[in-house]
Amino acid sequence: MSAVFFMCQEVGRLMLAQGKGKIINIASLLSFQGGITVPAYAASKGAVTQFTKALANEWANQGVNVNCIAPGYMDTDMNEALKADPTRSQQIMSRIPAGRWGKPADMVGAAIYLASEASDYVNGSTIVIDGGWLGR
Repeated sequence: MSAVFFMCQEVGRLMLAQGKGKIINIASLLSFQGGITVPAYAASKGAVTQFTKALANEWANQGVNVNCIAPGYMDTDMNEALKADPTRSQQIMSRIPAGRWGKPADMVGAAIYLASEASDYVNGSTIVIDGGWLGR
């Protein structure tokens, strides 16, 4: 969380001075759930979503949009242990309506949207990209 805080502070200073900008923070599906055996991770990602809202409240009227993307279970090196665990992997897959783990490329559309003029009136929002996990 401290990296998100300091990066937003630095880039926010520049964006506020120019009167416009778009900040896209990265949280996690675990911003909304406690997870299993990862309480510190879940707490820090929950903090990212709330920090995003707080900055949006302060900076939206100064032309700076602050939003967040929360990926679900992604097929990355970070999740190799989960994917290799037959029990956890099956538990995870059984809850994802899309029937697959996400890929980093699945987040591109949301990032483009949040960085574009199409999202000029979007502030403090978190876009969840989880294959439908939270809908279950």
